[in-house]
Amino acid sequence: MVYKVIGLMSGSSLDGLDIAFVQLQENGGKWSYEILHADCYEYNSTWIAKLKNAVGLNALDYQLLHTEYGHYLGKQVNVFIEKNNLHHQVGLISSHGHTTFHVPEKLMTAQLGDGAAIAAETQLPVVAGLRAMDIAFGGQGAPIVPIGEKILLDDYTYFLNLGGIANISIHDNDNVIAFDVCAANRILNMLAEEKEVAFDDNGNIAAAGSINNELLQKLNELEYYKRHHPKSLANDFGVETVFPIIKQASLTTEDAMRTYVEHIVAQIKNAIVSCQLSVVSRQLLVTGGGAFNSFMISRLKEVLQQLSIEVIIPEKDLIQYKEALIMALMGILRWREEYNVLASVTGAKRNSIGGALWLGTEA
Repeated sequence: MVYKVIGLMSGSSLDGLDIAFVQLQENGGKWSYEILHADCYEYNSTWIAKLKNAVGLNALDYQLLHTEYGHYLGKQVNVFIEKNNLHHQVGLISSHGHTTFHVPEKLMTAQLGDGAAIAAETQLPVVAGLRAMDIAFGGQGAPIVPIGEKILLDDYTYFLNLGGIANISIHDNDNVIAFDVCAANRILNMLAEEKEVAFDDNGNIAAAGSINNELLQKLNELEYYKRHHPKSLANDFGVETVFPIIKQASLTTEDAMRTYVEHIVAQIKNAIVSCQLSVVSRQLLVTGGGAFNSFMISRLKEVLQQLSIEVIIPEKDLIQYKEALIMALMGILRWREEYNVLASVTGAKRNSIGGALWLGTEA
């Protein structure tokens, strides 16, 4: 079977909406993929503020934003379809939404972006709410991308996504371990804003700084890092816990950035060591916006050499759109009524078929 699908992903770094039109093919249980068209539609300052401040809204205003953002997503998809002349080619849209509240210990997660609104705008079938079923079964609801890594990228054992939050997956035969490591680009971008830039291009700001060992020790001693997996992070961990600790240190932006890069790299190494797996392949595939931070990647390579792990940076489309690609796959698995979230990763009672289906097509 061949499926042509649009995957939508909005990450905690708030850099924009990733849209990927992909072809997925299943033949005798073996899947292949091709990213046919992809783009990132940057959020304007109004949408950044709305998404950033969503958790402070009252219940009615939050629901209104949920609907408004859904219509926004649908309109952006329509622009993407028009730009790439994809009329009558898209079979399904699979949308992750934008995570706001994530409280798995209370069986709750919330992503903005009403699937019905997307379906109404595009008049296409839409799958949304991909994390909710796993949460209901007692899982962390995160990470959810390992199912796509297992199906589409099985040449690798280690996977690292350097987005707003850094998360790692380790595939040892049928055993998959995955969890959120630490806040990443969300913090680096907040620090970059002090220099009136959106992000630290190539890590140049961090490279100009020095490590503050006192701050580094405080960050490394945070309680979250002592927990065993499965575990996951909400966006507010970075904003409400990590960033204030950095600001209390009263460092220059350069030194704060350099110290936090070292913290990210140290936590990635610790995460790998904590899993205690003796795997044959020693290659780590790095995706997400942080893969373009050449300074951070150089430090990561140096540190992981100690574990005899080679850091692999793939082609640009996979770096940028891996998560949108996997959202597309998860949507198709939902359409096929097949498991698309792994309980071995999230700690749920069992594997689940996540996502609600909204039919925007005419009967």
